[in-house]
Amino acid sequence: MGRDGDGAPVRIAVRGARVHNLKGIDVEVPLRRLVAVAGVSGSGKSSLALGVLYAEGSRRYLEALSTYTRRRLAQAPRAEVDSVEHVPAALALRQRPGPPSVRSTFGTSTELLNYLRLMYSRLGAHLCPNGHRQEPTIDVATGADLTCPVCGAVFTPPGAESFAFNSDGACPRCEGTGVVREVDEATLVPDPSKSIEDGAVAPWSMFGLTVMPAVAAELGVRTDVPYADLTAKERETVMRGPEVKRQIRVPSKSGKLFDLNFTYRNARRAVEEAVRNAASEKGLARVNRFISVQTCPVCGGTRLNERARSTTVDGRDLAEATATTLGELVVWVPEVVAALPADMARMGETITAQFLEIGKRLIGLGLDYLSLDRAGSTLSTGERQRVQLTRAVRNETTGVLYVLDEPSIGLHPSNVDGLITVMRDLLADGNSVVMVDHDVQVLREADWFIEIGPGSGSQGGQVLATGDAAALAANGRSLIGPFLAGREPSVVRARADDVFALGRITLSTRPIHTVHALGLDVPAGRLTAVTGVSGSGKTTMVLESLIPALQARLAEAPLPAHVADVGPGPVRRVHTVDSSPIGANVRSTVATYTGILDDLRRAWAATPDAKADGLTAGDFSFNTGSLRCPRCEGTGEISLDVQFLPDVDIACPDCKGCRYAPAARRYERDGLALPDLLTLTATQALGRVQGLKKVGARLRTLADLGLGYLTLGEATPALSGGEAQRLKLASELGRDQTDALFVFDEPSVGLHPLDVRTLLGVLDRLTGHGATVLVIEHDLDLIANADYVIDMGPGGGSRGGTVVATGTPEDLTREPDSLTGRYLDRHLKAAGPAT
Repeated sequence: MGRDGDGAPVRIAVRGARVHNLKGIDVEVPLRRLVAVAGVSGSGKSSLALGVLYAEGSRRYLEALSTYTRRRLAQAPRAEVDSVEHVPAALALRQRPGPPSVRSTFGTSTELLNYLRLMYSRLGAHLCPNGHRQEPTIDVATGADLTCPVCGAVFTPPGAESFAFNSDGACPRCEGTGVVREVDEATLVPDPSKSIEDGAVAPWSMFGLTVMPAVAAELGVRTDVPYADLTAKERETVMRGPEVKRQIRVPSKSGKLFDLNFTYRNARRAVEEAVRNAASEKGLARVNRFISVQTCPVCGGTRLNERARSTTVDGRDLAEATATTLGELVVWVPEVVAALPADMARMGETITAQFLEIGKRLIGLGLDYLSLDRAGSTLSTGERQRVQLTRAVRNETTGVLYVLDEPSIGLHPSNVDGLITVMRDLLADGNSVVMVDHDVQVLREADWFIEIGPGSGSQGGQVLATGDAAALAANGRSLIGPFLAGREPSVVRARADDVFALGRITLSTRPIHTVHALGLDVPAGRLTAVTGVSGSGKTTMVLESLIPALQARLAEAPLPAHVADVGPGPVRRVHTVDSSPIGANVRSTVATYTGILDDLRRAWAATPDAKADGLTAGDFSFNTGSLRCPRCEGTGEISLDVQFLPDVDIACPDCKGCRYAPAARRYERDGLALPDLLTLTATQALGRVQGLKKVGARLRTLADLGLGYLTLGEATPALSGGEAQRLKLASELGRDQTDALFVFDEPSVGLHPLDVRTLLGVLDRLTGHGATVLVIEHDLDLIANADYVIDMGPGGGSRGGTVVATGTPEDLTREPDSLTGRYLDRHLKAAGPAT
């Protein structure tokens, strides 16, 4: 094992890694270098990076802590690997960071708000108790009280915590959330034609308060007439009646009546208690149907109380400053410092230096269009990951292994340089960086490559090549090497000559958010890419304007307020294909989602042995059938309680993960039992379903979608975003789509350049059947293959919101105002000749 001049290890040694589909691989990972793990989708890249390197690095760090501490921390199980030597403590910046809390904003997650609060505390113009403004003074920094020059009142200026909406600065009405949640009485009685006895008051029947109608009757409310016929007094009792006790007669299971006392819970109180008692997302979802969320009327959504809003800097209060974009703030903050009195300049520079350092780094990652008050829940996964990355650099760690999962997600090509700078800063502090990525522009910056493949699923899990970019370019086994070397063409599909020959969809809008009034034409029956930097208005134009406007027009409903007009052209159906997970739990599989299992169950129920035993298709369901595994109840796994360690999910020891009881294997079709068929990939299963034309057609569609490596029994919630998007198309390929519009939001996320070609083949099949396809994209290969491009910009936020260029990809390269066009021009010139 190599060591440097100081005797420190220079690489991690992995031996016998068998996580997921890794085939017992041995590999060495250089330390203190930028290492890229490449490979096609499903090849095992994340299994190596996250399942081995991160899992072992984090686990060993946790094991160094005391047992008492470990009991309070989530812990990863030991990775399935023979050995991992010299792995540092590891941190992972995942592709899908956890959802932020309701109190999280862009300002809090980046900690920029902390510096802004300090700035308002020390450099602000505060109000005295009588409302007179005190201009900034050095006395604030020394902790001295201030004396109002107008009325002589002595007061203590507010500290930084007084400006925190999660602390002393919170609005008392909304408690610093910016919104108020009110019970919506219209939802409590959804059908006023019903009587209370028939369930008119929805919360009573939903939250286990089935005796409340009887209690209401004791309070003088008629429960046997339609709710609409009740008097105002009766309705008041239903909605706001007092918590009084009344005795009612309740029957037991045997029918015997008992006199019992119950405290009345009016309909509003029932919902309020349910909100307080909700302990899960599912519980909250049940309650939320009765709740309306509105901007706080007291603070106007700013989250801050009146005192926190009273201090100004350069005439702006904190709410106004946080509503400003980051790009504008990094210009404004130095201007504030420059205008300070001479004795305060040093303090001002000290306070704002860190704000500017962090802010400029975030701007380098393309986040200049975000305002500090932007709710964390509205940030995309790519935006949240870039925030994580910036925080990692600011922490100034050393000796840590950072594992980055698709850090280029959501990045326009113009922001890749900022990403590379951040990763190089981590290395400069003595850390190691391993990234899983597909973007060739990012990959070319790596010091070392580990390529996994050659295929997906069972066809992957092997080390194809290792070395620097030149070594991979010269390695005949490498699949990414030709792309790194620029030998592979970008344009691989025949593009339309007359793009508007099949008609057009038209849209005209009024200004909304930071997007200006727009006029737009989208060619029908073609592949159109909508491009532009983050925050340029792509989502607003497509997902918040075009799609709802088309849906409204087709339903003969009013258009959204900001849409002036929309012309659907030939479109009569709109499909938005996103990357959200498919299915809520492990009971959803590839076979169940595609409908294949229904046909298979009928086929196996028709076998002679099954018919002789009186079995039906229902018996072959692993969710509810008689042949499902009784131990795991058809989930294929069980959870082990291991005391202070986290619960461990393992394959069910009885069914070995196949979900069926042993009896299911007695029933064979062409020598194969249904549980065994479900362990095969879609491609493998094709040869084992003779005579089942419908199943065969669906399996061939999965293969055409580039999903032939998925096993039929694979749980769909575990699929990647790209896999989920393509699987959702399984039922659409092959149909006439001349009246359909398909909209994809970054379908190339997580896709190797070869997988992008597969995706292009899928989109080509859709347009070949007449579909209009619209993709919101950053991937230059996909953009280069579009028939038509609509480029938004020129920048993000207030510097964007216009259509800067339209036309073919080549038209964009000749447009001087198109930032996308500049990078597309370089990309096309660097790639091989079109096929």
